[in-house]
Amino acid sequence: MSDEAIFIGGGGANYATAQQLLLKYANRHGLIAGATGTGKTVTLQIMAEAFSAQGVPVFLSDVKGDLSGLAEAGRAGFKLHDAFMSRAQKIGLAPYEYRAFPVSFWDIFGEKGHPIRATVTEMGPVLLSRLLELTEAQEGALTIAFRLADEEGMDLLDLKDLQALLVFAGENADQLQLRYGNIAAASIGAIQRRLVVLEDQGGAGFFGEPALELADLMRCDADGRGVINILAADRLMMSPRLYATALLWLLSELFETLPEVGDPDKPKLVFFFDEAHLLFNDAPKALVEKVEQVARLIRSKGVGVYFVTQNPADVPDEILGQLGNRVQHALRAFTAKDQKDLRQAADTYRPNPNFDTAEAIREVGVGEAVVSFLEAKGAPSVVERCLIRPPSSKLGPMDEAARQAMVKSAPLQGKYGAPLDRESAYEILQARAAKAAAEAEAAAAREAQEVAEAEAAREFTAARRYTAGGSPKRKASPRCDSVGTAFAKSFARQMGTRAGRAVMRGVLGALTGR
Repeated sequence: MSDEAIFIGGGGANYATAQQLLLKYANRHGLIAGATGTGKTVTLQIMAEAFSAQGVPVFLSDVKGDLSGLAEAGRAGFKLHDAFMSRAQKIGLAPYEYRAFPVSFWDIFGEKGHPIRATVTEMGPVLLSRLLELTEAQEGALTIAFRLADEEGMDLLDLKDLQALLVFAGENADQLQLRYGNIAAASIGAIQRRLVVLEDQGGAGFFGEPALELADLMRCDADGRGVINILAADRLMMSPRLYATALLWLLSELFETLPEVGDPDKPKLVFFFDEAHLLFNDAPKALVEKVEQVARLIRSKGVGVYFVTQNPADVPDEILGQLGNRVQHALRAFTAKDQKDLRQAADTYRPNPNFDTAEAIREVGVGEAVVSFLEAKGAPSVVERCLIRPPSSKLGPMDEAARQAMVKSAPLQGKYGAPLDRESAYEILQARAAKAAAEAEAAAAREAQEVAEAEAAREFTAARRYTAGGSPKRKASPRCDSVGTAFAKSFARQMGTRAGRAVMRGVLGALTGR
């Protein structure tokens, strides 16, 4: 096959015409859509194989746990072997052979791959507010906390850093509101409760160090093949907000970090966003605009983004219009809404006079699709029916023991396996509190000692005058306290007045930096 394109399958009336995605336009983004069970996962698999073979690194999320088989070659003895060979011959895929591909496994929870971590600072208040489902007022309080951390020079690395900073902001709200505005205790409490929920869902492990370096997602092996980075998402899907936010954060990091490359001959990275509807469900307008901006501009960084979803209607029109390379598997039309969605999907393709696009989308079988890819000058091709090529790697998951062995022996395990906990906001605030308490205690002790010494001196002078036969000006009380008793009483009085106030001044002064 051509070094300038990847082969997707056969098209045309007899499925003999090759359907190829030009590498030059692969960073113009794409869509893989279709109802459950129509072959989207296999299409994702063969596209990942093809990009890897052309030296393009790939990042994809494995929602069903089926894509780990990319690390192993298919084999002749399995039940679909004959069907795969027959299809390869029918669409002109020669030579067709089984082979494995270079794979790196990742897992936010660190169970089935190298941990993916981000710092709280990198996530930022906007995405974190989306993850925690905060109201506008609560997002404002969170933004103030981030600003305070920046101005105080405190790193926010993990959740305990953010929790400690929120406690500090709540306790000092009266002083801070003059600079940042009102910080409501109710908002601070709501954020803290949402953070507890996030911890219970296992999200705490996502925040911390060592944070992911993007260069580790953009590697090639010794043979020049792009590494396929597989994110284990079967458990992650139980927390859909965390899943969507983590992938959006990764896209944002790519957008903000990578240099401009214009129109490269092939992408620097291809990013598959499976279950894309989770990104847009109940998303505020500001977030959709953010995704639209990233999708529009990240292609100039050499990154192609491919959304994988059940229905094209899951993707907002502003973003759908930017997806030039499309593989549409069958859509079911059981209801009036389904029929409307099917017709809208058909209308987005350049029509083919040989068949009705809507009927084709309804009729294509498993492993078939309606496709359209960008041609010369970036124009969309006429829509074609296509038999998707069979995969070369193993169809289905690899053995879990073999997967774990691969993860443990990988060089990246030494880099990301163990978490780090360097000094950050939590430790800084703890140290400030300890120092403030120590200084206040020392100041209270000094003042109490001075008061006690002065009181003792007065008592001693009065006692000496009495024993010398002096004439004290006032008559002694019938119950005269000893010097030690007087000292104790004086000390207790002072601790309740000036010394007590000194303790509070010392603590508050140290915590606020004054």
